[in-house]
Amino acid sequence: MKLQRISELQHTFSFLSSTEQLAAYRERFFESDLGKIYQAIPWDELVREFGSKPCGKGPGFMFSPRGRIALMVLKHHAGCSDRKLIEQLNSNIDYQFFCDIHLGLQRITNYKIVSQIRCELSRVLEIDALEKVFYTHWKPYIDEAEKAVVDATCYESEVRYPTNQKLLWEAVEWLYKALRRLCRALKVKLPRSKYLKWKKRYIGYSKMRKKTIKKRRSLTRALLRLLEKFLSFEKQLLKVHSVELPKRYYKTMYTIRKVYRQQWNLFTTGEKPKGRIVSIGKDYLRPIVRGKEIKKVEFGAKVNKLQIDGINFIELISFDNFNEGTRLKSSVYKAQGLTRRRLKVLGADAIYATNANRRFVTRHGIKTDFKPKGPKGKHRKQQAQLKGQITKERASRLEGSFGKEKEHYHLKKIKAKTRATEILWIFFGIHTANCLEIGRRMTGQLHQQAA
Repeated sequence: MKLQRISELQHTFSFLSSTEQLAAYRERFFESDLGKIYQAIPWDELVREFGSKPCGKGPGFMFSPRGRIALMVLKHHAGCSDRKLIEQLNSNIDYQFFCDIHLGLQRITNYKIVSQIRCELSRVLEIDALEKVFYTHWKPYIDEAEKAVVDATCYESEVRYPTNQKLLWEAVEWLYKALRRLCRALKVKLPRSKYLKWKKRYIGYSKMRKKTIKKRRSLTRALLRLLEKFLSFEKQLLKVHSVELPKRYYKTMYTIRKVYRQQWNLFTTGEKPKGRIVSIGKDYLRPIVRGKEIKKVEFGAKVNKLQIDGINFIELISFDNFNEGTRLKSSVYKAQGLTRRRLKVLGADAIYATNANRRFVTRHGIKTDFKPKGPKGKHRKQQAQLKGQITKERASRLEGSFGKEKEHYHLKKIKAKTRATEILWIFFGIHTANCLEIGRRMTGQLHQQAA
């Protein structure tokens, strides 16, 4: 009975007949959204810019240079974890077409291959050069290149909300475990520290619904003293014993010492530190104060974005907070560098309307939606209509794209582990959305020509 059922399935799904009917599957693939993204990507130019090698040793070379780039794009289109992405790649022939790989009866079992490729590409990422490649390829499908809108947004990293107590406990916990391993290897007795007692107290504190100022100060003082004891013992231990430790250990220890100094100064003087560290594992993150009602502070990369005819480009990406109002001139130069045309219309938020920026756009004859100063002119009604159209374009199209990318292109929480891979994650998320938009425009033009 089982053999009969298997033969029926083989007859229904003829995967092994006439080169597995790849031509028919490929034709169907180009009709999907993934196929539209595929057609919108300038593969050869991207491979050349990334400098990917076609062959070599290691699991990452299972994919071709084109396939490695495609895997990064596919992750943001699928919007899933690395493990889930590989599981879907094993069973989805459209995904295999997109990644320039044909598995047949084989399966990929190494789920870390995605992060390995991400690390490889992040080391050679040049955003400006790659965006010029994209724009050159997309130029026939972008109208009104002399018009642009700019705004900034924050792409949050996946970190827990970093209170002072959480940060100090993370430092204490990491250092205690590192010292235990080190003392065991050197056969040295670990000094008494009452670590378990403070661990129970911290767990009890974290479960409290209402954390009073008295409780916070008491716990902070105790954690600072405990961290100071561990730091002094670690310094003495390495001074007596000559030990070679990995670079990652020294980097984390440098971060923990900096955390201790910042938190000690904050606790004793109340002065907020500059370059405040909010995560032991991600020492490059800084608090980004946005002033929103729901989220006043965000932790991640702040990106100043430029949009031309609905297509987004990165003008600046930084993990340090910056005033986007100072980026208007560079945004204009970026737009003109991409389009090779003078910018005539620029939409921007009120924060960009500084006196220096007003003088700059007036000198270059650029129309904006800035609120005018001084007495009303003769053509104020026509100017108000133009400014309203520019504001509508910025508020609906550009700010709408922020939400679309975060909700549908895996940019709501950046789950990469390093600064370089987070930047790569954001880059591919933004341009995956762009590729789908351009792919749809390509298909629309073909339909119009056929009609």
